[in-house]
Amino acid sequence: MSFCDAVWEDVAPLRQSILAQPFLAELADGSLAPDSFRHYIVQDSLYLAEYARVLAIAAARAPSAAARLEFSDGAKVAVQVEEILHQTFFGHFDITPAMVAMSEPSPVCLGYTGYLASLAATRSYEELIAGILPCFSVYWEVGCAIKSIAGSPNPYEAWITTYADPGFGEATRRVSALVDHAASLATPSVRAAMAKAFRTATRYEWMFWDSAYRQLDWPI
Repeated sequence: MSFCDAVWEDVAPLRQSILAQPFLAELADGSLAPDSFRHYIVQDSLYLAEYARVLAIAAARAPSAAARLEFSDGAKVAVQVEEILHQTFFGHFDITPAMVAMSEPSPVCLGYTGYLASLAATRSYEELIAGILPCFSVYWEVGCAIKSIAGSPNPYEAWITTYADPGFGEATRRVSALVDHAASLATPSVRAAMAKAFRTATRYEWMFWDSAYRQLDWPI
C-alpha cells in the first residue's frame, strides 16, 4: 500500500465526519443558508491567497523539475480559483473585493494557514507537501460525493462543478504521486511526521466547514 493510500485509510473517520457535515449536506441540496456560504466564501478567498504562497514555497523547495512545475502550477490554479470565486459568487452574495480585503481571517482560517506556513518555514519538504495534499484530496472526494446527490437547480452548482471537475481530480493524483515518491525515499520518522501533517490538515478541513456553518469569528 502506498503512503497516500495508507494515510487516506487512516483518516477514514475524519473523512466520514467531513462528508456528514451539515454545511456540505445543505450545500448539496441547495438549502444552505446564504450567510453561512458568504462566511465560507470570504474565508476561503483569504485561505486560497495564503495557500498559493505555501504552494510557491513548496515549488521552491522541491528537489525535481517535475515537482517544481507541479507546485508552481498549483499556486497558479489557487489564484485562478480565487478569481473564479470572485466572478461567480461575490456578486450573487453581495460581496465586493474591498469587503474581502477588509475582512479578518477567522480563528480557524488563521490557524490552518498558519499551520501550513509553519510547515513551510520550519519543517521538512516531505512534511510540507503532506500537509498541502488534503486541500486537494479532501476537496476532490467532497466534490465528487456532492455532485452525485446534488439537487437541481442549485445556487451552489458552480462550487460543486469546480471540485468535481476531472481536471481537479488529475491534479490531485499528480500531487499524491509526488507525496508518495517523497515518502518512498524518506526515513520511518519522516514518514510518521508526514502522516501527522496530513492528519492535522484534514482536521482543519473539517473545522473550516464547521466554522463557516456556524459563522464563527473572533469572540472578543
